[in-house]
Amino acid sequence: MDVYNLHQREFPVPVARVGALLDTLSGEEDRLWPHQAWPALRLNGPLAVGAAGGHGPVRYVIEDYSPRTRVRFRFREPRGFDGFHEFTVHPSESGGAVLRHLLAMRARGPARLTWPLIFRPLHDALLEDALDRAEHELIGAVRTPARWGLHVRLLRRALVPCRRRPNRTPQGRLTGAGPLSRRRWPRTRA
Repeated sequence: MDVYNLHQREFPVPVARVGALLDTLSGEEDRLWPHQAWPALRLNGPLAVGAAGGHGPVRYVIEDYSPRTRVRFRFREPRGFDGFHEFTVHPSESGGAVLRHLLAMRARGPARLTWPLIFRPLHDALLEDALDRAEHELIGAVRTPARWGLHVRLLRRALVPCRRRPNRTPQGRLTGAGPLSRRRWPRTRA
């Protein structure tokens, strides 16, 4: 089964600003990956060809990296994911920039079932959250925040063995959210 999955969003900012955001990926100050609500993207070193890592059960190695332009990850796991996913930055026709995420692979063996039933809904939700995060970082607001559907909420509940309780201060205030929370970035109305 051939899979081609594309997520993108246009921003009214210079390409260089979006590229700088891309270059924070997996670092201490990652401003793109939605790690507040999803497993963090971790690598065994900085963004560079050959760095390996992943998020959740997905493992990959960087096979191409052009600072502020593109990072391509070649899948290593799960079994049957034969392909790549990548973030790229492009100029838009309106003078802004487009941040694009492409997943292209051939699903073989068990992935013929796990991709459409489990991984794709979670992947789509995670990527839309990443684009929301980019939008908030770049323009200070999220015009139309992504929402998780029932399928995604059920999958997350079923696949995570236990939830962390939110952290509380001695005064009882919440200071953080557990991994399944739907924590959003501050929004302003335009």
